[in-house]
Amino acid sequence: MRHGIRIQRDHSTLSFSGRRRGFSPLLIVLWVLSLAVVAVVVWRFDEVQPRVLSLVQPPAPTLSAPTLANRAFEAYLAGDLAAAEQQFADAVRLDPANIAYLYEYGRILMLNNKPAEGLAVAEQIIAAAAGDPRGYALKTYALDSLGRAEEAIPVGLTALDLNPSFAPAYAYLSGAYLSLGRWRQAQEMGARAVELDPNSIDARRAFAFALNWTGRYDLAVEQLEAAIAIHPNLDFLYFELAGAYTGLKNDPAKIAIYEHVLAMNPENTKAMVRMCETYFGLRVDNLAQYWCEQALDRDPNDARAWKQVGMIYYTRRNYESAIDAFETCVRLSGSQYIECWYLRGLAHYRLDQCDQGVPILQEALNYTDSEDIRRNILQGLYMCAEADERYDFSIIPTPAPTATPVPTPIGIF
Repeated sequence: MRHGIRIQRDHSTLSFSGRRRGFSPLLIVLWVLSLAVVAVVVWRFDEVQPRVLSLVQPPAPTLSAPTLANRAFEAYLAGDLAAAEQQFADAVRLDPANIAYLYEYGRILMLNNKPAEGLAVAEQIIAAAAGDPRGYALKTYALDSLGRAEEAIPVGLTALDLNPSFAPAYAYLSGAYLSLGRWRQAQEMGARAVELDPNSIDARRAFAFALNWTGRYDLAVEQLEAAIAIHPNLDFLYFELAGAYTGLKNDPAKIAIYEHVLAMNPENTKAMVRMCETYFGLRVDNLAQYWCEQALDRDPNDARAWKQVGMIYYTRRNYESAIDAFETCVRLSGSQYIECWYLRGLAHYRLDQCDQGVPILQEALNYTDSEDIRRNILQGLYMCAEADERYDFSIIPTPAPTATPVPTPIGIF
């Protein structure tokens, strides 16, 4: 019968007649592969989607250098110095000849405690614009932060030769003079920086540090409070203000400052450790331990918190726990915190473990110039020589302490 339209007997429908063709092997293979692709896409949709979108969507436009610089400054005002550093770095990458971007980038590096990188940026500015005071001012800041204050001063004076009204140069020179103990010049430079630019937090901070050095803490508080009024989201200003209140022995003010920092950022472990230290100084050991533990819950590698926890355990005569905390502190920080060395040695003495305590105390002598701490260390060695027949007084460097009790920190002996 020919292919074509045939009338069904019920006269109700039309149909195509003829032999049905089977699926070819190629079509079956393609069908199976299509199902496999669909299965993979469904299974790994989160990974596949961005790749597919990248094929059908145009790439996001690259931000301009001015846009990045504006975003960096906004991050700085918001207190996010890490984001500010990254945005300024991107702006500099796009416009490396822009001295304003380089200077602000270098300054943020300094605030993020990266003086070597800040120095490199300062040198880049000087190479590109030898007549611009900003490169020399930034270099002064960096050299001083690197412990090279004597080198910093002539560089800062060069900045002033180029522009006698450039406030940051006075501020950074103030810091260099202070590092050399030349407090009068430091205060003069700090005061001049504030006079030239009262809205500069660098000027306010420099003047405050110089005032602190001579015990004029009330005036330092005024300068730092003014700095906070200018930029209220920069947490380091609050810690510096708390330092000035330490000089005034105003612990309630310090606690209020740390509470404010924690209200700004509940995860600020630095504020938690400072709360711990402040309460420990007030002998409110339960609150001190609470805040240190809160900090360690968030950052178990905070050596300063381990030091303070060890001191709390020591004063509570929990010497085993104190030793564990001090050992963690030493593992994380080396010789940075002398308390983790000599108090650990004294804790071993308290446990009748002079064989472990004596080597620690002897090594601790290499890590401090403080006469008070050295007296405590020598007293510990003296007590081991008295109490343990395995030792004699030759373990004590001359001059040896007498048996008369010496002044010690709270709760040590």
